Amino acid sequence: MSIIPKILKEIEMVLDQVAEEELQHLALELQKAKRIFIIGEGRSGLMAKSFAMRLMHLGATVYVVGETITPSIAEGDILVAVSGSGTTKSVVWTAERTKSLGCSVLGVTTNPESALAAAATAVIHVPAATKYRRENELQTIQPLGSLFDQSVHILFDTICLMFSKLNEVDHNAAFGRHSNLE
Repeated sequence: MSIIPKILKEIEMVLDQVAEEELQHLALELQKAKRIFIIGEGRSGLMAKSFAMRLMHLGATVYVVGETITPSIAEGDILVAVSGSGTTKSVVWTAERTKSLGCSVLGVTTNPESALAAAATAVIHVPAATKYRRENELQTIQPLGSLFDQSVHILFDTICLMFSKLNEVDHNAAFGRHSNLE
């Protein structure tokens, strides 16, 4: 078997273990939120930022934690916190702080027993390999957390599709919010 089919099979193995009902529930929670805040570090952070971008295209008020224009979080807002291991200090601290302020926290992680999961009000468990290669993780031919990042990207795009249907946002409306300065 060549490499691409192996990678696709790995992603399929992960995605088959995530219930679409959980994703639909998250899309509904995002729709109800006043504003959406997103955090992640490294490649997981890049997946989080791509999620924020697409949510903006779909009409959500969304911010990336750490950017200079990000306002303070407040009641009615939700934080989506992404960490493969669930132990990334800045992500965990932000989730804990957000929860202490009375806001909802959605953790996206491979480890439902992690500090991030403990700080979250809801968790999407993505059963993929991380850079730590823990005993219970899915085996992968890919380096570091690639399988987690790829799977999260597809899950986030799935949530965006569900979100767009809830909000009746079609392609033309989303395209109207796409950058016109590039």
